Amino acid sequence: MGEPITDGIQRRSSEDNGTGTSTHGTPPPGYSFPTNKLAKTMQDSTKIPLVLVACGSYSPVTYLHLRMFEMAADYFNGHQKYELIGGYFSPVSDYYQKEGLAPAHHRVQMCELATETSSTWLMVDSWEALQHSYQRTAVVIDHFDDELNNNMGGLTLPDGSTRKIQILLLAGGDLIESMGRKDVWASEDLHHILGQFGCMVIERTGSDVWEFLLSHDILYEYKENIHVVKQVIYNDISSTKVRLFVKRKMSIKYLVPDAVMRYIFDNSLYATKLTRKRDYVSFAFD
Repeated sequence: MGEPITDGIQRRSSEDNGTGTSTHGTPPPGYSFPTNKLAKTMQDSTKIPLVLVACGSYSPVTYLHLRMFEMAADYFNGHQKYELIGGYFSPVSDYYQKEGLAPAHHRVQMCELATETSSTWLMVDSWEALQHSYQRTAVVIDHFDDELNNNMGGLTLPDGSTRKIQILLLAGGDLIESMGRKDVWASEDLHHILGQFGCMVIERTGSDVWEFLLSHDILYEYKENIHVVKQVIYNDISSTKVRLFVKRKMSIKYLVPDAVMRYIFDNSLYATKLTRKRDYVSFAFD
């Protein structure tokens, strides 16, 4: 399913005020928050508007990453409480020291190519990728909340009133399992993400997320905010395998969108020996 981004206690961002909440500074030069594919109206105004956010390396983005959003969309189709109005890829910055990480501008562009014509509701936000330090997932989710609910004011309903947009972190089952490690996630971040926002988990075939939730106090406390979808059709495409295939001069067609494949070859990505190395223990989500 891919591996989750590490949110180590020891790697607090400069954007953090030390209390587990973020203090957003000036947006990067030339940055604008994308809203072009957000639904402007709701089919059922009694529901809560929902946005999915997937943080990851995306080096490169694959069909599995796109399928995760679609599986989540199926889950919320006809949901009694939420109505899905949009989704975002948020590629990590170059300061996330992951092996095989292509420069941020390449990864953002590949995500753009993967979504610009193939999806009517998926967008790419470059804020995290443009940062000059590693941003913890809690800080990134706060950024989306700030853009959607503070700057944009939430979603405007037909009667002129506004409604707060609920944000869920979209992730694979490995991310939830990594939340059980105190050396990977700060407990205050878990309380903040799961308590204020929530998580949409795509469960890998053969795994049992709910069994893991029973064994973890914080996750079990917020179990009502954790939505789980089982992967019915097994798919184990990974960015790691795609990079290896490129290096070995093997075909990557049908593993990534054609536009992404052309971009990789046009820019000679992943063809040479990897230069970035991990300098800490991580479960990097491809």
